[in-house]
Amino acid sequence: MLLADKVCVVTGAASRRGIGRATAKLFALHGGRAIILDLDAEQAQAAASELGEAHRGIACDVTDKDACTAAIEQVVAEFGRIDVLVNNAGITQPLKLMDIGPRNYDAVLDVNLRGTLYMSQAAVPHMRKQRSGSIICMSSVSAQRGGGIFGGPHYSAAKAGALGLAKAMARELGPDNVRVNSITPGLIQTDITGDKLTDELKAEIIKGIPLSRLGNAEDIARACLFLASDLSSYITGATIDVNGGMLIH
Repeated sequence: MLLADKVCVVTGAASRRGIGRATAKLFALHGGRAIILDLDAEQAQAAASELGEAHRGIACDVTDKDACTAAIEQVVAEFGRIDVLVNNAGITQPLKLMDIGPRNYDAVLDVNLRGTLYMSQAAVPHMRKQRSGSIICMSSVSAQRGGGIFGGPHYSAAKAGALGLAKAMARELGPDNVRVNSITPGLIQTDITGDKLTDELKAEIIKGIPLSRLGNAEDIARACLFLASDLSSYITGATIDVNGGMLIH
């Protein structure tokens, strides 16, 4: 059991085919207590109940600093600690540069970047107190290659910001034995991308992937498990590419 008795919070984890849900499920299989955070309380609780009575679902808007603090305080009040935080909550918009308006920019930056900051700020005091913890930030290959397939430039900017934030946190929190790392998924088949991927588009995308397949949520979940567990105990400030070779650099 790689995560035996560890308390693991995963944001944006209620979507059935999402990365967060797959991560929470894998954490539970490896002995962790999976705490699923999502905007909708009923969906979060339903997702957690499928994993068993040891797990919890909590409503949380990651763009609301007070809500983030309250969610983490609720977790610590019940379980006494928080060992892992996966900053997975995110949204995307397929807009071109000149079509990005203030509301588009604010929405994408708020969830992907501000939410990562607020959730980390809520968890860090508890991790510092116990002198242990692992924070995993979900970025994207679009932050590295300058754009993706379904995300606009503001999405790339937000995910690039998450990379920089994670590295800065890793440097600051290292002396407290709190590790911070990032994952950069390639094109992953989830509820967000599912209805947009035609057979023709899939075939075209796969031509540029050395492993000759699209990724799935479990591919990312396994990377999260590695970074959450003691298998990565001497890794911090790292970026783990999980893209089938779509970007080799």
